[in-house]
Parts: sequence; C-alpha cells; structure tokens
Amino acid sequence: MEFNGVILEDTYAEGFPVWAARVIITAVTKEWAYKAATEATGFATSTIGCPCEAGIERFVPASETPDNRPGYAIMLCCGKKALKEQVLERIAECVLTAPTTAVFNGKAGSEEIIPVKLHFFGDGYESKVVVGGINCWSIPIMGGNFVVEEEVGAIKGVAGGNFLIMGDSQMSALIAAEATVDAISCVPGTITPFPGGVVSSGSKVGSLKYKFMGASTNEKFCPTIREKVPETEIPEGVKAVYEIVIDGVSEAAVKEAMKVGVQAACRVPGVVKITAGNYGGNLGPFKFHLKDCI
Repeated sequence: MEFNGVILEDTYAEGFPVWAARVIITAVTKEWAYKAATEATGFATSTIGCPCEAGIERFVPASETPDNRPGYAIMLCCGKKALKEQVLERIAECVLTAPTTAVFNGKAGSEEIIPVKLHFFGDGYESKVVVGGINCWSIPIMGGNFVVEEEVGAIKGVAGGNFLIMGDSQMSALIAAEATVDAISCVPGTITPFPGGVVSSGSKVGSLKYKFMGASTNEKFCPTIREKVPETEIPEGVKAVYEIVIDGVSEAAVKEAMKVGVQAACRVPGVVKITAGNYGGNLGPFKFHLKDCI
C-alpha cells in the first residue's frame, strides 16, 4: 500500500483496554495553565515503567471553562485502581502547588467516579462554593484560593494505538513526527503520551542478553545497527525511526487519530515507510489496521 508515495506496511497496531480520566486545569493565564498541565502529566509515558500514561489533550478557551479562565484538558490512562491514585496525587502535588490554578471534572464519562478529596488540605478553613453552576471546594492557600471539583469521571478507554515513521534522515522523520502530533492534537479524546508526543526509544518485551530487563531496545528498528541485525526491519536508506503512541477514550477516537496522524506523516518529504507494532493479537483486543488510514 502507498499514500502520497509513502509505503504503508500491511499490518496493524494492537490496542488494549485502560481506564481514562479527563481533568480541566485553569489558571489566570494560558501560560500558567499550561505549566500546571505539563507538570501534572510528567513521568507518564509508558506503563512499562511509569505509574500511568498521560498527556495534554487540548487547550480549552475561557468561553468553555466553568470559571471563564483559559485552561488545558489533560488525560490520564492506566488501570482502575492506579487511576484513582494518579488523579489525586497529580492534582495534589502538581496543580494545587501551581499559582492561580483551579481543577474541574473534564467529563470523560461516568462509568466510574473518582473522589478527589483535597478539601482537607484546608485544615478546617475550606469552604463550599459554586463555580459556573458546579459544586466545588475553595481551599485557602498562600497565593489566594485553590478551587477544585472533587469528583472526576472516568471511562473505559483504549491504549496502545501506534505507528512508526521511517525517514531518510533524522530531521525528516522528526519533522513528520511533529506534524503527526499536531494533527492528532485536533482529535478530541486522544493523547500522545511521550515527550512532545514522540517516541525515540521504541522497546521490545524482555531482553536478548540481560535477563533482568523487563524491556530493552527494539534492535530490529534501530538504523545505526542495521548491518548487525540479521532480521532488521530497516529498509535501505532509512536513517531514523520515530514512533507515535496514542491513547484515547474510545476505539473510534484512537482510530481517527491513527488516520489523521498517518496521513500527516506521509505528507512530509523524506518519509519512506510507515509501519506499526503489535504482538500478534496477544496484547489486546483492538486492532488498528494501517490500510484503514488511507
């Protein structure tokens, strides 16, 4: 298969179920809301070694937030039990501590309600308030008051959507990856949880040499050792590979993100091939075929 002259391998990305929560963080300015959202989604790239996968979904203008201030919607994805801990800890440690912020339920769904009992931080000085018709708590802090909606909805989502971009140079592959992330950012209910949305160090399960490693470099997709790997997946002329990983609130959302992302990557000069990663159907029930992206 080809799209815009780029080869699309006849394969699929394999997704698996997760629980997803969506939180809206507002602040006095767009910049401060972004800083808090960035902090709250840190250390959240892969469940291989992080407590959750998280990312910024989109900017939310003041006209769409309960307190009429600019904000960002973030998504956190992991198992149900871990999700409750992650939502609470990331709001408490990363958003409560940021200047001028407030937190509201992003309404990902109502299959599960996560209690965010932060008002006790007020040590008896907290008070109930109504913001934009929503019942919240106001907690006095040194910079003013921290307003928080203490119930966040969660929904069964999908993680593991992915594809790999192969370029004839490091920059062509990276520019294509950046264009991909920009395109996916316009798809509601999806995130790309790695740094800048781009994975440089794609991995495989386990290790060929070091048995204590739970994951190790995916040598079949490493261009610099192409000549040393008998079963390399790197075509001649490919100098760099970047992976895009997508989590979403639904199978449909991830499928749409895959489509717009693949098409965006294929429009960048220097992209040679697009492929995807799977475990033969053993990882999860969701299959996102590259052929459906064109």
